[in-house]
Amino acid sequence: MRIIVDAYGGDNAPLEIIKGAALAVEEYGFDILLTGKEKEIRALAEQHGISLNHIDIADAPDVIGMNDEPKSVLKEHKDCSMAEGLRRLAAGEGDAFVSAGSTGALIMGATFLVKRIKGVSRAALAPLMPSTDGPFMLIDSGANVDCRPEMLLQFAHMGSLYMSRVLGGGKRVSVGLLNVGTEEHKGGDLQHAAYALLKESGLNFAGNVEARDLPSHAADVVVADGFSGNVALKMMEGTADVLMGFLKGIFMTNALTKLAYLLVKPHMRGLKKMMDTSETGGAPLLGVQKPVIKAHGNSKAPAVKNAIRVAAEFSRSGVIEGIAAAVKPAAGEKTEPAAAE
Repeated sequence: MRIIVDAYGGDNAPLEIIKGAALAVEEYGFDILLTGKEKEIRALAEQHGISLNHIDIADAPDVIGMNDEPKSVLKEHKDCSMAEGLRRLAAGEGDAFVSAGSTGALIMGATFLVKRIKGVSRAALAPLMPSTDGPFMLIDSGANVDCRPEMLLQFAHMGSLYMSRVLGGGKRVSVGLLNVGTEEHKGGDLQHAAYALLKESGLNFAGNVEARDLPSHAADVVVADGFSGNVALKMMEGTADVLMGFLKGIFMTNALTKLAYLLVKPHMRGLKKMMDTSETGGAPLLGVQKPVIKAHGNSKAPAVKNAIRVAAEFSRSGVIEGIAAAVKPAAGEKTEPAAAE
C-alpha cells in the first residue's frame, strides 16, 4: 500500500506531516510518497531525527495557501505540492492521497486532475462526526453550496456505500436528510424534492433529521447541501471545543474539583478522544476516481497518521468501484465543477 501525502498542506506543515508519515510507516507498514520541497523535507527529517525509511519524496517547488483562489491549483500553482500529489495519484503512482491543505483547492484539483466518477454530478466532502453511538457521516459539508435534489440523492448513495463498506461491516446503514424539522412537509423546495427522491430510492431512509439530533446519531449518513452541512459541521466542532474548555475550567477551580478530576480522569480521556476530530483522521472526498482524504487544517502528527490509515482503508474498501456501479448518468444532468468553498 502506497499513500501519497501533501507535505506542505496545513497549518503545521511540513514538520508535522513528515512526522505523521513516519508514524504511519512504523505503525502500519505503508510506503509513503511525500510531495513538496525535497531539500527542505530531507533537512528537517535529519534535524529532528525522523526516519525516511519507506518514504520517497517527489519534489514540488510551490505551495498553495489557504487564501489562494482554489482554481489556482490548476494554473498559477500547478507546481505546488498538492497538485503534484493529485497528478501522481491520477497516474497510478499511489493508492490514495492525503492533504491537510486548502479544502477548495483540493476539491478543485481532485475534480480536474483525478476526475469525477462517470455519472457523478459533483464530488462531496464527507467528514465523520462523533456521536453517542459512534461516528456518522455528514455529506456534503462544504463542497457544493448550491445543490439540486438529484445531487443529494447521489450523496446519499455514495455516503451509504462508504459507511457500509468501511465502518459498517457491510450492513445496511440508515440515511437522514438534514432539515429544520422532522415532519415530511418541513424545509424548502430542495428538501421537499430530495425527501421524495430519498423515500423512493431503496436506501434505508430514516426521514428528516434536525441539527440538534446529530450528536445522538440520528442516522448513519446525514445528507445536506454544502451550505447547511458546513454550518452544522462548524457548529458541532465549535460546541465540542467550548464544552471541553468549560469542563477543564470547572475541574481546575479548587483543590476539591481537582481531586474530583482525578477520580473521573479515565472517563474524561475517553470523552476527549470521542470528541477529537484527529481520531477520525480526515474526511473522504467522495465522487472522484481515486481515494482522496482531506485532513484537518491544524493536523499534527497523530492526526496525519490517522488520515493515512483512513486513506488506506478507503482504498481497500472497493467504495469507488461500488459508486461507479451504483451511480448512473442521468439524461441531461449537468456535471459542471462546483464552486469550492
